[in-house]
Amino acid sequence: MTLRIMMVGILLLASVTAVGALGGCTAGEQQEEEEVGNYTDLSAAEAKQLIDDNPDVIIIDVSPDYAAGHLPGAVSYYLGDGSLDAAIPTLDKDATYLVYCHAEGPARTGAQKLVDAGFTDVYRLDGDYAAWVAAGYPTET
Repeated sequence: MTLRIMMVGILLLASVTAVGALGGCTAGEQQEEEEVGNYTDLSAAEAKQLIDDNPDVIIIDVSPDYAAGHLPGAVSYYLGDGSLDAAIPTLDKDATYLVYCHAEGPARTGAQKLVDAGFTDVYRLDGDYAAWVAAGYPTET
């Protein structure tokens, strides 16, 4: 009985190994696939550095509170009214983007929409507008 259990285990292991080999996907390759198509979260300090180092970065505020305060130079593409969806086809896919909101969920959704549309250089301000303000960085109204 023990020999039979060992044989079944060996056959299962061989099958799993063969499936992975036939699929051409090793654990390392699978990890790379998971990383493709993601945006990068940046702290307020990292976002400030990105903006300082790259004057062409396009800063997108996806919140309905743009008029109440926003990062200097930010454009408003409110996620809730479809403005971001309407703007995406007009945006340069080769540009660098920093997306934020006054809440985390919409910022994540906005950044992911850009990535899903084929944009490759997309960042999200972690902690959103509140983190920017708490760090003492300038804002506009």
